Amino acid sequence: MIKIGAGNLNEVFEELEREKGISKDVVISSLCDAMVAAYKKHLRIKEIENVEAFLDEQSGEIGIFKGKTVVDKVEDPDNEISLAEAKEIDEDVELGDEVKLEVTPEQFGRIAAQAANQVLTQRIREAERNLVLNEFLDKKGTLITGIIQKVDDRRNVIVNIGKTDAIMPRKEQIPGEYYKPGNRIRVFVLNVKETTRLPQVIVSHAHAEIVRELFELEVPEIEDGIVEIKSISREAGYRTKIAVWSNDPEVDSVGACIGPRGSRIQTIVGELKNEKIDIVRYSEDPVEYIVNALSPARVVSVDIMADDEYAHEALVVVPDDQLSLAIGREGQNVRLAHKLTGWKIDIKSVSQMEQAENQNISNYEYEEEPETDESSVDNVVDSEELQEEIEEEMNQQAIDESDIEDGSVSEEAESEE
Repeated sequence: MIKIGAGNLNEVFEELEREKGISKDVVISSLCDAMVAAYKKHLRIKEIENVEAFLDEQSGEIGIFKGKTVVDKVEDPDNEISLAEAKEIDEDVELGDEVKLEVTPEQFGRIAAQAANQVLTQRIREAERNLVLNEFLDKKGTLITGIIQKVDDRRNVIVNIGKTDAIMPRKEQIPGEYYKPGNRIRVFVLNVKETTRLPQVIVSHAHAEIVRELFELEVPEIEDGIVEIKSISREAGYRTKIAVWSNDPEVDSVGACIGPRGSRIQTIVGELKNEKIDIVRYSEDPVEYIVNALSPARVVSVDIMADDEYAHEALVVVPDDQLSLAIGREGQNVRLAHKLTGWKIDIKSVSQMEQAENQNISNYEYEEEPETDESSVDNVVDSEELQEEIEEEMNQQAIDESDIEDGSVSEEAESEE
């Protein structure tokens, strides 16, 4: 047996289990496996049967033992032992039993200590990794409080969240926010990535779910399920819209979120560094929901242009003096309303709608009578005059012929007389 620990190892195992969460049985099993592996490496034998390591927890000694079968006649000295030799070890042994013989090399102390150190170090790292991984996998999607450690060269903020440091990338930071080392910060656990060392925890200070968590912490009605958060749209550092709905007709969802004299909403706004928050009353009626989502702008009318599974489009008309308010700075208000409701919103003022309607009327095409060709008219006139002349000539010819006939009759009568 070789001593690998000073004093009682039970105290060491208990401390590891208490601080690192490593089970004593796991540590002992790992130490024994490491001793066997070191023994095989020492003998330069990859495969060897019936070899085990045993640890005495009280003395801190460990040894390598090989099992041999008790037989009458030994034919395989590596795996068999005679009954007489086995009796010297254990008087109660019988044929067919297995006897454990210590085979620990004399110069095995340094190798055993080194192997034990490597195993403990490895097990501690694995235990820490698994502990952090399991803890923060459970916290994924929740809000936690940490302390800012530093801002690295890539502008990532390193936040200590207990047993490990989390990373807040630039894209998850609030624009214009100054992150001072030593300050406490409330962050949202966005993701947990498993690595060869400690798991990498990604946190966010700009995620919309932070607003949800803050409202759940500050508004008891939300935590109790009386008031429900239907949707959230956020542009971190600037403005947030949150749609709420009350499952109890006697409870005002908006009033519950604002709190007495605005105490609840003021706490949340302070936590978000004075970010503007619009609390919107949710409605299953899309027209009413869109009107509420565009607050504080007043709306004249909402026309549903398309309402199907592929498109949700609405045309909103607002007073002329409300157009800029409805759209917001750089389109922020209508953009947040779109994210909140899921509807594509086109906003126009009353004068713009009237101008568009007048333009449509002026663009109507009316069918006009075709112009008459003067030459064709002249031709028609000429043909009519020609026809009249022909008729007159024919009439005159008929009169002349009648006069001729009358004259001939008179002449014949005079000749007869």
